Amino acid sequence: MSAEVGFRPEPFPVAARTALADAQLRRNLGKATTTIRAKRAQVVGELDDWEALREAGRALKERVLRHLDDYLEQLEESVTQAGGHVHWARDAAEANRIVAEIVTGHGEREVVKVKSLTTDETGLNEALAAAGVSAWETDLAELIVQLGRDASSHILVPAIHKSRAEIRELFLRTLDVDELTDEPTELAGAARAHLRRKFLSARVGVSGVNFALADSGTVCVVESEGNGRMCVTLPDVLVSVMGIEKVVPTWRDLEVFLQLLPRSSTGERMNPYTSFWTGVADGDGPQEFHLVLLDNGRTDVLADRIGRQTLNCIRCSACLNVCPVYERTGGHAYRSVYPGPIGAILTPQLQGIDRAGSLPFASTLCGACYEVCPVKIDIPEVLVHLRARVVEHAAGTRPVPGPEALSMRALGWVFADRRRYEAAQRAARAGSVTISRHGRIRRLPGPLAAWTEGRDAPTVARQSFRQWWAARGGAR
Repeated sequence: MSAEVGFRPEPFPVAARTALADAQLRRNLGKATTTIRAKRAQVVGELDDWEALREAGRALKERVLRHLDDYLEQLEESVTQAGGHVHWARDAAEANRIVAEIVTGHGEREVVKVKSLTTDETGLNEALAAAGVSAWETDLAELIVQLGRDASSHILVPAIHKSRAEIRELFLRTLDVDELTDEPTELAGAARAHLRRKFLSARVGVSGVNFALADSGTVCVVESEGNGRMCVTLPDVLVSVMGIEKVVPTWRDLEVFLQLLPRSSTGERMNPYTSFWTGVADGDGPQEFHLVLLDNGRTDVLADRIGRQTLNCIRCSACLNVCPVYERTGGHAYRSVYPGPIGAILTPQLQGIDRAGSLPFASTLCGACYEVCPVKIDIPEVLVHLRARVVEHAAGTRPVPGPEALSMRALGWVFADRRRYEAAQRAARAGSVTISRHGRIRRLPGPLAAWTEGRDAPTVARQSFRQWWAARGGAR
């Protein structure tokens, strides 16, 4: 189970109401997601073989999951042969302990970090702070979130909920600057000056992993600002934390993902910075490399025939940018480092249905997320699957069946017999006459009123299909 830090186990509907009341947040999200969608559509449209690439990405990911144990053992052997050290972490606490021991074992009290959802998942920054180590985020958006004691709200653009004016005020409060406008170049310059000092003084760097090649032990990080390259080349010691599903068999396989990822995430043909490192080399880059392989619930996800496709995710965020629910609520409402559609299926599987059971219902099931997913994760299918698990879990925790379960049993009894079904139709038809207006039912009576709070119900037809068919001579 995940040990995410900084998020209350608040149901999504409760958190979403707060977000929906923030007009500025909706404007920020609407502008950003619209821009990213347009860029993605343009660069994807340039490729005649885009659908073939998607299918190749899906097939590669599923092959890896089928043979995950073999590929991970091969990766461990390759990294070790290249001079690196491999650590296996069963959960977040073990991963955090391993990293903290490496840092403090070198007598260091400060590290620089590449943007990493995996270390956010484990709560690494908080764990390092408890061990007396300061972890500095070097991605611009992650730095904004860190300085504001905030939480990320997007996989790709963690500070998407912040306006330029808000960032300017934050930098004036927290960075050593006296004057600053809200022009992007000036904001980036202030952050660059602050981070350059950190890059040049830190002896330990911490990164996540986008891909790791089993056959060579090569680790890959893709990013857009160059901070990642600074973190993985300047420090003497480098620690990379990797979810076990990020392994890729060969360099040839990686070529597929390096076409899918940038187009799906930033709307670019290729990433501005794609960094690779293989173990250690004398006089070139870090002289000590540690790779931490994190499970933290992933093997449990792997055991679920439908849910395991969630592990195909390459963290591009394309599903967030097309989701009508995310665009209106933002990422904080999900109470997870993985927001949006992918978070709605990943978080309940990692954290447990009891902690994140509302997230599978944070969707309209429109299917837009599946259409843009570069590795063809059928997110709507997994959402429906998890909704069923939520209902089963709730039923299993009640000493007696709840109202919903009793209602379903009653409906099953009615639908099981033709005479009962037709009697129910007649009763519904008679009842709808008294509560309908102009062919619509605005509010159903009693507990059923909850269903009509967000939608109207049509008036029951005067004639059922069976009656219509019989009146025209059809067989009954």
